[in-house]
Parts: sequence; C-alpha cells; structure tokens
Amino acid sequence: MTLLVFFAFLSGIVTILSPCILPVLPIVLTGSIGGKSKPFGVVTGFIASFSFFTLALSALVQTLDIPVNTLRIVAVVIIVTFGLTMIVPRLHLVFDRLMSHLVGSKGSSQKSGFSGGFLTGVSLGLVWTPCVGPIMASVITLAVSQQVDGGAVLIIAAYSLGTAIPMFAIMVGGRKLLARFPRLSAKGVGIQRIFGVIMIIAGLMIGVGADRRFQSFVLDLFPNYGTGLTVFENSEPVRKAIDSRRTETSGGELFTWENAPNNGVPGDYGKAPPMIAEGPWINSDHALSLEDLKGKVVLIDFWTYSCVNCVRTIPYLRSWYEKYADEGLVIIGVHTPEFPFERNEGNVRRAVDDLDVTWPVVLDNNFAQWNVYHNRYWPAHFFIDSTGTIRYFQFGEGSYEEAETVIRTLLREAGSNLPAAPGTIPVPTETGRRTPEVYLGYERAKGFLSDAPVPDKPTRFSLASAMKPGQWSLEGEWIIRNDFIEIDGGGKLELGFEGKNIFLVVEPRGSGSSFTIEIDGRLAGDTVDVQGGVLHPRESRLYHLASFGETGVHTLTLSIEGHVRLYTFTFG
Repeated sequence: MTLLVFFAFLSGIVTILSPCILPVLPIVLTGSIGGKSKPFGVVTGFIASFSFFTLALSALVQTLDIPVNTLRIVAVVIIVTFGLTMIVPRLHLVFDRLMSHLVGSKGSSQKSGFSGGFLTGVSLGLVWTPCVGPIMASVITLAVSQQVDGGAVLIIAAYSLGTAIPMFAIMVGGRKLLARFPRLSAKGVGIQRIFGVIMIIAGLMIGVGADRRFQSFVLDLFPNYGTGLTVFENSEPVRKAIDSRRTETSGGELFTWENAPNNGVPGDYGKAPPMIAEGPWINSDHALSLEDLKGKVVLIDFWTYSCVNCVRTIPYLRSWYEKYADEGLVIIGVHTPEFPFERNEGNVRRAVDDLDVTWPVVLDNNFAQWNVYHNRYWPAHFFIDSTGTIRYFQFGEGSYEEAETVIRTLLREAGSNLPAAPGTIPVPTETGRRTPEVYLGYERAKGFLSDAPVPDKPTRFSLASAMKPGQWSLEGEWIIRNDFIEIDGGGKLELGFEGKNIFLVVEPRGSGSSFTIEIDGRLAGDTVDVQGGVLHPRESRLYHLASFGETGVHTLTLSIEGHVRLYTFTFG
C-alpha cells in the first residue's frame, strides 16, 4: 500500500503535464490574480472536490437518480459565472456581497480571496479528468462498485495532493510574474477581464466537449506527447501491488489469458465496472451506462481498428448482434487505440463505417475503460448478464461457438424463449504456422538486421541479406520512432515472414505516396488494397499487402515513395 500511495503522489505531480489536462490549465492560471489567499483556496477546493467526487460520485448518482454529467454541467456553470463576474463590475459586486454574507466577513473582496478560490477549485475538481493510469483505475473500480476502503482514500488523497503542488506553483509563479512588471500590475482590471474571458471560453469548451477534441488535435500533432508520464505505474513492482490489491478487494482472480474460461459455461467474475470512457460515442446518440442496460445481456468488445485479430472477430459480432439484439443482447465496442492515429475520431468513424460496425462504439483514448477492466489484450470480450455481473470473458480470436453458447445461456436466464441449442456460425480453421506480429518502432522492435539505429534521428540504412521469418531491414534514410518508422522520400523495406496473408499498418503523411510490393522478387497479386503490385495508401489503417493459396515462407520487398509512417506487420 505504501508503494501505491507514493506512486499515486508522483502521478499527481506529473498529471499537470498530461494532454488530458491541457484544456483546463487556463482555469488554473486565473488563480494568478486576486487576493493572496486565492491560490490556497483553489488547491483546497480542488483537493476536497476531486477526492470526494472520485470516491462518491457513483453512490451520489444512484442515490439522487441524476445523470452522470449533471455535476460536470454544474461545474461549467460555476466556471462561466466566475468568468462573467471578472468582466462585469455589477456582477462582481453582487458576488462579493454574497460571499461576504455567506462567510460573515465584511469589507474584504471574497471573490479575490480564499472563498472565490475555493469555489474555483471545487469546479476544477469536477471537470478534472486526468489520463487514467493503472493506479487511479484501481481506485475508480472500487469507487464505482461502492467498495471504497481506507486504502482507496489514501491513494486519492495522495494523488490530489500531488496534483495540487504544481497547480499551486503555477498560480504563485503567475502572481510573481505579474508583480515583476509594474505596467501589468497597474492594469489589474484589464488583466482580470482577460482572465474572465479565458474562464468563459474554457468553460464553454468543456461544456460542448471541445476540450476532448482539442486533446485529440494535440495528440495528432505530437503522437508521443505524454506517453512517458505514467511509465512508472507500469513497472513490475507497481503492477504486482495493484494486482494484489485488486484481488484482496474483489475476492476474485484477475482477468488473464491463463485463467480465462474456455468451455462456454458462464461463471461469476464479480460486478462489471461501469462505462467511464469519455467518448465520443458512435452509433449511439447518448452515452450508455450499465445501469440503463439492466435487464439486458451486454457484450463488451475491446478492439482497435488496425488490429487484424480484432477485425477478424467483427463478422461474428455482427452475426450475433443481428440475431440476438431483439432478444436483449447489447454489444458495446470499446475502441482503445494501440497507435496514435487511432485516437482520431474521424479515422475511427470511417473505420466503423468501412467495417460495417452497426453497434455502439465508444472511444477510450485515455484507456480509462481498459484500465478499470485491467485488460491487456486486443481483442477482449466480457459477457455481462442482466444483473450487471461478468459471467464470462475471452481474449483473442476463436472459441466463437463457446461465445455464442454463453450469449444464449445469459439471454435465457434473462427471460428469453430461445431454444437451448445454439445457432451455427461457420468457424474457419487455420492450419500452418505464421510469424508473430512484427513491430517496427524501437520500443517493441525485434529482428532488425540493418545497422543499429539512432532513435528519433534521420539515419541512412542498407538492406541485409538472407533474412529468416521475423527479420527485417531498411534501405535509404529513415527515422525510427517509439511506435513507428518514418520515411519522407524514397526507400525500401525487406522482411522475411511465414504465413498465408500479410498486413501492414500505414499512416500516410502526405498525398501521392505509393508502395511497390514484391513477394520473392515478383510483383504481388491483387488484394482489396493492392492492384498491379502497387499500394496507394490514402488513410491511416491496416492494409492487406498479399495473400497466398497456402502458408509458406516468403520475402517481402517494399519500394516506397512519399512521406509515410509504418507501424506493424501482421500475418494470417
């Protein structure tokens, strides 16, 4: 527990740098003006608000029977109102009198002091949505299931205190900066109005969801921004501590490949975590919650659109959805991105349309839903019965007959008149071996035979020879990044592999890029993406490069022109 509390404190400190927090930083900056005690009021209000509502929000929503977003809307109203009081003198006086009356203090500007800062901090705590790491996810899981214990309180308190430190430093630093420039200080009213406008704009952005779109925009520009902020949370000691704590609090085992059921017989794996992914939602005009779906059988599908294993499960999901939706089955696709371009809402919407995904899909760009399920795999399926209990789970492809049996069993338990015998879905049988996924970015790359690269810097490479399956090399000037390799001009890639099909995740960075594809020295045959041995990537997604009559060992040669990023090869 001590380890988790310490790392929660560190996580709070670095949260201020995360892309999830950028849209609300302007509100923090408004603490730079006003009375000396205002920064103390802001951090006190934030710590109290964030800690309380993180731990008690689920209970409040159920007890008061209010929509989850109600408190967020209240916070937006407070923020916009504060902004207006900074701009309109008459509103400023009314608010000042109200605060004086409430706290029993006269002759002081409460809005500029502790009280006004406290209310600002409370509103910040309501809209503060950090990128949820494993530690925070472990607490949220307890909170939403109303199993909060002393350990959860300590972790949240440590996180809130850690977050408050840089928040306080920003406000104090802003005040000192203003004090250094007398001309700015002399124009205090004008500066106050500027900050008022900033608060109003920030509040309205949060109210209409533009803060999330802004976050996606930033991550599109800087794909690796924020990736290292929670690296310590993924260390082995922290993971073990989180797993141990989860087992203690839930009384059950973790969802792992080793303990996944495989016989099609539902069990009892505890209450399902609620839907906390921020969205937006696709194929649904409102956010779905498990509370709203009580009485339904719910299949949670963790996927991402450039994962070929995920794509291969979609025909089965579609078949079940078409067959059992009228019987009470609801499928929710949780799109948790593996690569930066998969965070883009437009890319996901296009993929949902192209893949004929007709059930609701929610974007989980911050891995919030992923973490509360302690998930580690794409794809992953969790089967939830009509009472909200997880009854079955499975990872990867296959076992489709068992999965359909579970669906039918849970629907019958919920009152459906389905016959006991399951329907039949043709299950393809795969024979032969295939090369595991080949990641190209330096974080997970294996089998690279060219000269040792210099990470994140242009490097000229030469092709290697006699490559075995899983080995690859480059020719030309490339930049090897954390998740991908990048070229802007002309170059080659050669790869040895074993399989019946080969796929590549490509992100074009400009128009007019092209790939000439050769297999064992000959132009590749046509696929849905390749014609005449040439691929013209137009969007960021998975491309089918080649297909063969049977599994075999081959050498792929890509001759590339243009500006592109390559992420990973997948084989089938």
